[in-house]
Amino acid sequence: MKLSCGFWQTFKEVPNDAEITSHQLLIRAGLIQKANAGLYNYLPAGYRVIRKVENIVREEMDKAGCLELLMPVVTPGELWQESGRWDKMEGLMLKFKDRGGRDLCISPTNEESITDVFRKTVKSYKQLPVTLYQINTKFRDEIRPRYGLMRAREFIMKDAYSFHSDKASLDEIYDRLFKAYENVFKRIGLEFIAVEADGGAMADGDAKTHEFQVVAENGEDEVIYCPKSGYAANREKAQTKRKATDFIKTDAPIEAVDTPNAKTIEEVASFLKIAPHHTLKSVLYTAIWGEGEKAKEKHFLILLVGDDSLNEIKLKNHVKADFLLPTQEHIIKDMGLVPGFVGAYNAPKDLHIIYDAAIDLNAAYVTGAELDKHYINFVPNRDAKAENVVDLRLAQAGDLDQKTGEEVIIKKGIEVGHIFQLGNKYTKALECTVLGQDGRPMNPLMGCYGIGVTRIVSAAIEQCNDENGIIWPKAIAPYQVHFLTITKKGAIDEFAGGMYQEIVDAKLETIYDDRDLGPGFKFKDADLLGIPVQVVLGERDYAKDEMIEVKSRKTGERVRVKREDLISTIQNFLEKAQ
Repeated sequence: MKLSCGFWQTFKEVPNDAEITSHQLLIRAGLIQKANAGLYNYLPAGYRVIRKVENIVREEMDKAGCLELLMPVVTPGELWQESGRWDKMEGLMLKFKDRGGRDLCISPTNEESITDVFRKTVKSYKQLPVTLYQINTKFRDEIRPRYGLMRAREFIMKDAYSFHSDKASLDEIYDRLFKAYENVFKRIGLEFIAVEADGGAMADGDAKTHEFQVVAENGEDEVIYCPKSGYAANREKAQTKRKATDFIKTDAPIEAVDTPNAKTIEEVASFLKIAPHHTLKSVLYTAIWGEGEKAKEKHFLILLVGDDSLNEIKLKNHVKADFLLPTQEHIIKDMGLVPGFVGAYNAPKDLHIIYDAAIDLNAAYVTGAELDKHYINFVPNRDAKAENVVDLRLAQAGDLDQKTGEEVIIKKGIEVGHIFQLGNKYTKALECTVLGQDGRPMNPLMGCYGIGVTRIVSAAIEQCNDENGIIWPKAIAPYQVHFLTITKKGAIDEFAGGMYQEIVDAKLETIYDDRDLGPGFKFKDADLLGIPVQVVLGERDYAKDEMIEVKSRKTGERVRVKREDLISTIQNFLEKAQ
């Protein structure tokens, strides 16, 4: 493509609403254009990147035996009403009615739609397993869309769904798709970690679920990772051990002491001149089951080692609540407790107490008592008969891998893929059955496999950039070669045009900067766009010794070559590029 004829504009200034690197560079490099909050136009160079990501995803899905289809972006509300999610997804779903008064929505996800497609076609276990996928637009009405393509309201996603007659088949396809996802990110050329994850409302109980995280400093997610053992999990899912801790063992009786105005762990530990892990942190949560007048609730007191934090996901999964909220202050006071001075000793009977598994139940701790007082020498097994013990702590850097005992670290990641085992949640809800091997109707098991195509584009930039701009992995770069001429207009246009055609004839995707601009503008634009190989034809250099410069955008390596060696040199640079 010749830039003099192209549709491309770069920007020097950083957009005011672009908070992270990828958002800034996508706009500045002329790859996307904001249409509205969370809505973007994909401009020609940016759309080339998206199509390349799509093609890699498509090829790996096809290799894994998946079958591509395409479903409408607008889906019937009756499917969502049938599954019971029409009201539950109220906040994210854009709903409307057609002229016939029928409920419709813009798809935020496609479990209902794919199950409807399946139940209209498959009637027997003999037609299983089958895996269907599409690459299509989604819309989620985010309250606060931000970070450009990272958290846009409209985005492109690949979603696949598998259907099975038994768990063994589901496990087999799940593992196959897991490997396909690994292949996708390896081919793109990104550093990623496949981590154990929490499936939330999507996954079926303790079923398998993994996230694929691209490692990046601006990642929203935290990954617990053990470099030596290879263990990796989303921090909300991670199971780790505290390092050995010098808990206090004593026979001294429990005793209330004055701790004026000391509410937080840090304040109490400082006042009593003890380490935070010699205290117990008290956290109050209310679990709710059901909605409206039929809703039921219970109040929980969770105790943790003082320097630990609660993992809300673990707590919600343990109590299996529909909703989980910090207990309101007026409820705490109604139970006769004082916020900031709550403990398990003599706690109200209607307060359900859970001890985190990291607590040594035979050790002595400081815990809340009453206003401006704390108990010292509180031993859970002796003073409160601790019975409900659950792993509820949030894993942290410096913990130990449970299997190997090796230390873990925290890496920042961007979730670009998520796979679940759904079980028969949706086939049951939509009364989707096939004839089983025993001759009886059965609800097939499902797997769900999603990849954020446009999010991968942002994640790649977050991982691959420098102070001058983007450094595209060669597999998804909009072009392979950026050819620049540094000459006066008309000086060697014919010669440069012939060289450009020679590069194109070698089947190298090339962008040709033939604009009538100074070298400074061209070099800055080339670095900003980040094409893997830059070829520079300078009028003076060529007139002097007929040499052409070839440069690697990533490493800065550059060589000067004769024209007859140009194509082989470019190909060599591309082979070395990631």
